[in-house]
Amino acid sequence: MMMSRIGKMPIDIPDKVDVKVDGQRVTVKGPKGELTQEIRDEIEVVLEDKLLRVVPRGETQLHRSLYGLSRTLLNNMVVGVTEGYQKSLIIAGVGYSAELKGPGLLLKVGYSHPVWIAPPPGVNFEVLQPSQWGEAGIKKQIDNQNQAIRVSGVNKALVGQVAARIRMIRPPEPYKGKGIRYNEEQVRRKAGKAAK
Repeated sequence: MMMSRIGKMPIDIPDKVDVKVDGQRVTVKGPKGELTQEIRDEIEVVLEDKLLRVVPRGETQLHRSLYGLSRTLLNNMVVGVTEGYQKSLIIAGVGYSAELKGPGLLLKVGYSHPVWIAPPPGVNFEVLQPSQWGEAGIKKQIDNQNQAIRVSGVNKALVGQVAARIRMIRPPEPYKGKGIRYNEEQVRRKAGKAAK
């Protein structure tokens, strides 16, 4: 049987993390929070000493595909409650800005009205000025970059989903590079009519 290289690797549980396996429900509690995940019946979760392993209960294509996925989901939970996850977005454009308003984020990105985004539970927003970019690992790519937004939380999928939702409000356009982009995202630029 072909085994997943990722699925075979056991997950080390750090000292500060508490893991409970109740049938197919796995709960991971750590210094940054608590996460719960239902693992499919095709996969068995085994907790022994300070190691967490996943074992497929069959040899079908479905079992093989869920093997590595289940291990990755559990590993992401352990990393999330110990270190957390974050994504940085950059706002570029004259007059474009972001500010924290209550728990949410107020974006002014060229529409006739500001756009307010409420964070789901477990997700935090932070607005970084250019002077704070060095420590956050953000590089200036074009001139009209104003601010950066940092989305952080313990759930990797949720952090990525919220960051994608913010980017979709005003995706970067290819002529002047205005819009909201991920940190390190390269936007392919096009020459305008004047260049012809």
